[in-house]
Amino acid sequence: MSFNLANKSLAERAAVEDEKSRLFELWQNNLGKAKGEAARLFGERSKRKGKWAEFVRAELDGMSPPEFANMVRSEVNRLMAANK
Repeated sequence: MSFNLANKSLAERAAVEDEKSRLFELWQNNLGKAKGEAARLFGERSKRKGKWAEFVRAELDGMSPPEFANMVRSEVNRLMAANK
C-alpha cells in the first residue's frame, strides 16, 4: 500500500484532502473546548489520587466524536508533561 498521493487516483486524493479539511476544521472549532475539558480532568488529579487514570479513561471513552476525545487526551498528556 502506497502512502504517496501521487500514486492515488484523483477521487482518492480528493477524499484524502476532504478528510484533512474536516479534521482541521474540527480542530479549529474545538481546541478551546478540548483544553477546557483537559483542565477539568487534570484538576481532578489530586482529588482522585490513585483512581485518577481510571477516571480519565472513563471520561475519554464517553466523549465523542473520537477525534475530540483524542484532542482532550493530547491536552491531558501535555498538562502532565508540563507538571513533572
